[in-house]
Amino acid sequence: MLRKSSVLILLLLCASVVFAQKKDDILGKWLNPSGEGQIEIYKKGEKYFGKLVWIKEPNDDQGKAKTDVKNPDEDLRSKPILGLEILKNFVFDKDKWVDGSIYDPKSGKNYSCKLTLKDSQQLSIRGYIGVSLLGRTEVWKRIK
Repeated sequence: MLRKSSVLILLLLCASVVFAQKKDDILGKWLNPSGEGQIEIYKKGEKYFGKLVWIKEPNDDQGKAKTDVKNPDEDLRSKPILGLEILKNFVFDKDKWVDGSIYDPKSGKNYSCKLTLKDSQQLSIRGYIGVSLLGRTEVWKRIK
């Protein structure tokens, strides 16, 4: 009986380790399809976030750091684009990350979003308004 209990506990521990690895497979740096930005996805508590860690043209015509000029909140318009958190509050649900949002600094708009790994090197980003059918999908590539 003790042996069966020990085997069951060992199996449960192994299953939780496998689940944790799957859940965190999204972590790391990703390149957007245009090649203009790199986004680092990281974890805070049990939620996932992403920020711009590199942009192709970080400075404006005057040589100053580009800022979030399209942000609907005037107080945030002077914030630099580089380092901007564009993915927020994602939670892992079976095989995808859901209930988060994505911010588009080019338009200043926020969208509901879900993330799905196509494979270990490709991340499908689905931004939408209301229901997922009304949206757009991009595929980001992992940076090694």
